[in-house]
Amino acid sequence: MENPQSQRSPTLISPTLIGFTAVLMWATLALLTDLSGTVPPFQLTAMAFTIAFGIGVAAWMRAGGNVLRHLRLPWRVWAIGIVGLFGYHFFYFMALRHAPAVEASLIAYLWPLLIVFFSALLPGERLRWFHGAGAIAGFLGAGLLVTRGQGFSLEAQYTTGYLAALVCALTWSGYSILSRRFGAIPTSAVGGFCGATAVLAWICHALFETTAVPIRWEWIAILALGLGPVGLAFFTWDYGVKRGNIRVLGALSYAAPLLSTLLLIGFGRAEATWTVAVACGLIVGGAVLATLDVLRPGLKKTAG
Repeated sequence: MENPQSQRSPTLISPTLIGFTAVLMWATLALLTDLSGTVPPFQLTAMAFTIAFGIGVAAWMRAGGNVLRHLRLPWRVWAIGIVGLFGYHFFYFMALRHAPAVEASLIAYLWPLLIVFFSALLPGERLRWFHGAGAIAGFLGAGLLVTRGQGFSLEAQYTTGYLAALVCALTWSGYSILSRRFGAIPTSAVGGFCGATAVLAWICHALFETTAVPIRWEWIAILALGLGPVGLAFFTWDYGVKRGNIRVLGALSYAAPLLSTLLLIGFGRAEATWTVAVACGLIVGGAVLATLDVLRPGLKKTAG
């Protein structure tokens, strides 16, 4: 396991940026999902993770040797990986089934904020005021985007959905923090997690959904999902949280809903409004706050 103290070294800027590419890829998730047509969520997840598993197998074959050696992992690592990848998607879909999409999505988007605060539990870490303030500003910006500035309300009849969304946020933030704890496990292990997630998603699809056959350009959108936001993104995220600045990655993750909204606007599937402008200010400002110790290394000696 690497020394978490090393994350403040300037040499770790590159791993943090690599991890941030996952956020950039996740920004395309809404657009590509929209372009995938009427494919049910578990079927779409299964198809995308099957493609992602192919990325892992290709990486294993390129490394040479027996590919099965990449599957020889401690059971705790398997548990964390499968619960993280499959559990997040399962609880997210359950949240959407049992609660309005706006409230469910907003609660689920607590995960970047939780990553920032949970990082204080890691050995050698110290959470500073600007990390928390930056993450909170990002969450407020994401909240504006999700609710479109119209506010939201929590109703008792949707409690099951709200709880599922909260478990979703806890699952992904917990997975990210625990991945750093198991920093000695190579990123190539994510390929195995993707394969297991694909199998479980196919099972859920068979139990809960009716199969839909994609048509024409929908296949391209599904392929892009599997190669990007539901594929390579999990590999770069794993590398980033293990070797980069996890607090910064957590705060920067709120760029995903902003960039996603801007993409939808650019493709004519959403409208530019004042809420987008305000959200942009909050998210960008929060990101600057959260990265103060990276932008100005001297702060790590003086900030409390």
